[in-house]
Amino acid sequence: MAGSQWWQHGIVYQIYPRSFQDSNGDGIGDLTGIRQRLDYLAWLGIDAIWISPFYPSPMADFGYDIADYCGIDPMFGTLEDFDRLLADVHARGMKLILDFVPNHSSSEHPWFKESRSSRDDPKRDWYIWRDPAPDGEPPNNWLANFGGPAWTFDAATGQYYYHAFLPEQPDLNWRSPQVREAMCDVLRFWLDRGVDGFRVDVIWHLMKDEQFRDNPPNPGWHPGMPSIDRLLQHYSCDRPDIHDVVAQMRAVLDSYPERVLIGEIYLPLERLVAYYGEQLEGAHLPFNFQLIFAAWKAEEIARIVAEYEAALPAGGWPNWVLSNHDQKRIATRVGVAEARIAAMLLLTLRGTPTLYYGSEVGLEDVPIPADRVQDPWEKNEPGLGFGRDPARTPMPWAPGHAAGFTTGTPWLPLNADCQERNVERLKADDRSILCLYRRLIQLRRTEPALDRGAYVHAHVEGDLFAYERRHGDRRLLVGLNFGHNPQTLTLPADAAGGRVLLSTHLDREGAMVAQTVALRPAEGLIVALDG
Repeated sequence: MAGSQWWQHGIVYQIYPRSFQDSNGDGIGDLTGIRQRLDYLAWLGIDAIWISPFYPSPMADFGYDIADYCGIDPMFGTLEDFDRLLADVHARGMKLILDFVPNHSSSEHPWFKESRSSRDDPKRDWYIWRDPAPDGEPPNNWLANFGGPAWTFDAATGQYYYHAFLPEQPDLNWRSPQVREAMCDVLRFWLDRGVDGFRVDVIWHLMKDEQFRDNPPNPGWHPGMPSIDRLLQHYSCDRPDIHDVVAQMRAVLDSYPERVLIGEIYLPLERLVAYYGEQLEGAHLPFNFQLIFAAWKAEEIARIVAEYEAALPAGGWPNWVLSNHDQKRIATRVGVAEARIAAMLLLTLRGTPTLYYGSEVGLEDVPIPADRVQDPWEKNEPGLGFGRDPARTPMPWAPGHAAGFTTGTPWLPLNADCQERNVERLKADDRSILCLYRRLIQLRRTEPALDRGAYVHAHVEGDLFAYERRHGDRRLLVGLNFGHNPQTLTLPADAAGGRVLLSTHLDREGAMVAQTVALRPAEGLIVALDG
């Protein structure tokens, strides 16, 4: 299977639709805006676009509270707009991946309204309802991810319903065969329209403990951590029977040609890889977020790569992610200069890379004034730095009003340097981070060793992490200096020399290398080795 599917060699690009491009002046990005920017994505070399939710929603959690799984929220457009977008994506040779949010619906979804109407309603068991504890309190101690208890009391029916996130996001009961079939029908609705796959939101949450036992306390919790981390989520997620559910979803996608199933999973490696399935019947790509939380040190990054490669099941395809809509941007975490070697790391490791919009222009998190905060997590637990708005700000496209994102007032503020840090300016600068991303993507496309070759660990020495990618007789050496001082990259003893294919500084391509080469601070090199 290695390297034979489009999702095994393509570059996936995540779009947060509210923030990519506004086409109608309301300050919120939309589907037509995405269509207007497809030529840019084609220029960059993107193979597949993943769009965060755009379905009808009250927007309690900005689209992750869905009121209709088979529609488009008017703020983003119409189904006709979606069909035009999909056609234009395919016309450019790209794929389209949708967000699928099966763990919970909106409390405004007709299913939940019916479920809530009566204990005898046929859809009552479509959601998770439990009697109060003997003292009238919630059924157990489970906590919500955005703060507070995970149970809300419904006075009309005298029971609590469970919500892993906001009260406006009641969890569906995936032990119900009717729920499973209804959600599989949702997948089929979009697959029949021609979408190429799904990224499944919080896939590890779908099954809960049948006995609803209390979660144990977390001995490592301290007041600077989110309240959800007071407890270890032992019984509220990642249950053993989740894998049957994932396999059922996968079977739906397998009934269509060349589709991909991606799972959002924040779990340690040994639990993450279980989502491939024992016979690779699970998610094609259980998202690997290890780099998002890694200390930015050569030794730590090398350890993560080695452990991940070792943990993958036979035939399982790896993937890497540096940033997404829920986490701090990579340039904020590691620094603007270091973001360049992060780009080289992402695009030279073995496996499918996912690029978050704005990373290619070096966007950092944008401070959000208190009166402009949108994220419900920040509102529920203010001042602790958990808010996700700073990583969701509008894409800067060009100098001028709102950096070309909108003719109106953007829903979140843009980066303070948007008049300089924008696509138009950086495209014109041959040594910009944007041009570096494009060159890396082009090189990955033309070099089978990067696209699908083997990963061979070379060594870590101080702040230097070096590894090889090999395909047939072709050998590429990647050297990354994670430090603030020069480092010496030594070629393998069996290499007669080499030629620099790409430097993160974009200034030494074509240079010949003997046995050693000096790497400047925060510099990465890709060297083609001579046999």
